[in-house]
Amino acid sequence: MILTRSVYGLLALLVLVEIGYPLTSGRTRAAFVVVTVVIGFAASVSHAVLTSGVPAGATLVAVTALGGFGVEALGVGTGFPFGAYAYGDALGPRLLGVPLVVPLAWTWMAWPAWLVAGRLAAGAARVVVAAVGFAAWDLFLDPQMVAEHYWTWRHPHPGIAGIPYTNYAGWLGVALVMMAVLSAAAPAAVPDAPMVALYLWTYASSVLAHAVFLGLVVSAVAGAVGMGLVAVPVAWRLRPA
Repeated sequence: MILTRSVYGLLALLVLVEIGYPLTSGRTRAAFVVVTVVIGFAASVSHAVLTSGVPAGATLVAVTALGGFGVEALGVGTGFPFGAYAYGDALGPRLLGVPLVVPLAWTWMAWPAWLVAGRLAAGAARVVVAAVGFAAWDLFLDPQMVAEHYWTWRHPHPGIAGIPYTNYAGWLGVALVMMAVLSAAAPAAVPDAPMVALYLWTYASSVLAHAVFLGLVVSAVAGAVGMGLVAVPVAWRLRPA
């Protein structure tokens, strides 16, 4: 009952905020981004703690949020492993050039990606599926954020939708490491319905938003294909018998 009320309540709030995103602009839109990330982070961490215990939740935060911050700081400072990029000031306070809200986004989607992968594979294969499902989210995320100038790429070509291929390679590499660590710390199976709903909502809403509301047709197609490698099979398995 606690899981149902708290996590689904956060998911409902997340959906409302995300629906409002394309209806805003400027600083208000940037604020919507920050609020969305914080709610998503809270939903994933709450679900991890309630289903897997405090140690698993702490591990999730350590691996994805703290680890994500470390990787982002390395990326901003050296260009490795994503390519040369820099954040603007729209997303709030920065530390070592990284907005403090950004690492929370890693946690937000890493946990759902890990759980949905468990519906398709086990063992080492699950790590790979989870990494692909997580990294493919950036096919939506990066073009959307770059279009708003929240960060910029120094060398965006060769790439897709104005984002260098090195970025996606870096995402996949980091995602593989994160999911491998999570596989050693997280239970193999937990009640995952809220996180599956979060993952599928993120996929479907991103395709719709990019294609219809944001005018980002290339990333709509790329994300539909890339993230769809995981989202579509999961959705297919959930279809009524």
